[in-house]
Amino acid sequence: MKRVFLLGNGESRKDFDISILKKYGRVYGCNAIYRDHPNDIDVLTAVDNGISHEIYHSGIALKKECYFRNWTKLPAMMFDQTLKGVATDEELQELKEFDFVKQNERGNAQEFVIHGSNMKGMVKVLRTIKRDYKHATKEIVQEKINHSSIYVSWIQPDDKSHCVKDVMPNYKDHGWACGATSGFIACKKEDPDEIYLIGHDLVSDTGKVNNLYKGTKNYVSVDNGATPHNNWVNQWFTLMDWERKRKFFKVNKAIDNNPTNQKINEWSIWEKDTNLRTLTYITQAQLLDKLQKE
Repeated sequence: MKRVFLLGNGESRKDFDISILKKYGRVYGCNAIYRDHPNDIDVLTAVDNGISHEIYHSGIALKKECYFRNWTKLPAMMFDQTLKGVATDEELQELKEFDFVKQNERGNAQEFVIHGSNMKGMVKVLRTIKRDYKHATKEIVQEKINHSSIYVSWIQPDDKSHCVKDVMPNYKDHGWACGATSGFIACKKEDPDEIYLIGHDLVSDTGKVNNLYKGTKNYVSVDNGATPHNNWVNQWFTLMDWERKRKFFKVNKAIDNNPTNQKINEWSIWEKDTNLRTLTYITQAQLLDKLQKE
């Protein structure tokens, strides 16, 4: 029996001990889970630029397989040319003072990956701020332009980072969120019999954003409303449709009336079709009991 555990960052995962999972199967994590559990995951996935570069700058991609969206590695010799293609030397000098370019140490890197805002647009924003806030300190200016950055990751020798497209040469990247993307990668890389979704809550119990890392770097504020979940639900539905031969287990925290522990109406076909039985709901306690009995 081959299985994978797909870990989301929904708040139902907060008190669940994920360290025991690795001996029962491969563990796939999403986004900032590496901050707390670098040794408990086997593969890490991210699809947004900011968190992808944060992950790479942390160094974990030298130890763990990582998959990022649009992760195109360019020859180091193209770096200066790439920057000058979007801004003049004068504009680059203006931006340099305010740490617009977020990058790791270059070292002996022979490749780099770059994402971010249009530099000329960034210069325009910077000049507007300087004009309208003549007495603003560097820190105030930095705060106002906080979301406008160029991200650069210098690719270190023997790194384990890959582009999502590397796993799907015969597929189109449908732009899925990180959760379902990690599921797709796990199916193609691991060919598992069983897939367990832990911490992929999809909905919120509070009406506020449901994420363990809300309010931290590269995440939305703790005051944000719940993220609409329709796209996530549809993406998982599609993955289950493509991978009918596999057994999906939605692992909820408990059996109660909280929205996060309710069955997903749109997925009912996969639970009710006795010929498929693609989807089963279990609790965290039931999962642990199941594993410990092996």
